[in-house]
Amino acid sequence: MIHETIVTTAAHDGRPHIAPMGVRFDDGLAILAPFRPSATLDNIIATQAAVINFTTDARVFAGCVTGYANDWPTLPATVVNSVRLADSLAHTELELHSLQDDPQRPILRMKSVYRETHGPFEGFNRAQNAVVEGAILVSRLFMLPAEKVDSEMAYLQIAIDKTAGERERVAWNWITAAVKRHRANARTSGESPQPDTALNTSAPERR
Repeated sequence: MIHETIVTTAAHDGRPHIAPMGVRFDDGLAILAPFRPSATLDNIIATQAAVINFTTDARVFAGCVTGYANDWPTLPATVVNSVRLADSLAHTELELHSLQDDPQRPILRMKSVYRETHGPFEGFNRAQNAVVEGAILVSRLFMLPAEKVDSEMAYLQIAIDKTAGERERVAWNWITAAVKRHRANARTSGESPQPDTALNTSAPERR
């Protein structure tokens, strides 16, 4: 099972980095597998630490992959040399347990050393899920046919129309704008679509 989370890390100078990332849990360890190049990977190697943030604020997922908002407030982690989202339902602080290196996609096994809950989980919302799925689409625009993107976006739009609150509508607008921007850039350059600059690190870090 892959859990869609926000992983926060810090560079040596304390500068925070925020990335949507799928995380697996196996034998008591959190498994992260970021593609190179990855600021998340570089920061974990440098500090031996990371934080998994659990949030239902879909704007964070959409903002990070679209580049419309990626400077969400952070606070120092309690135990490890890292940062956490200031506004999350819960967070888990991790220390690097082992690194299985790979030229494309290293595997990081990380041990939980501290957990804290900050607020109640109030239930599932279809629009939040739609935004997360839309953010994944945006991160893969360079490799997906336009017809597939349009089909999936149309289906996700149903959940947005029926169940979205203000946060989800804002996040969805960022996603649809990113798709339009990507296609406009591709037409202008006359080249095969490639990831937007804002997506180069966030996109491969998704999985």
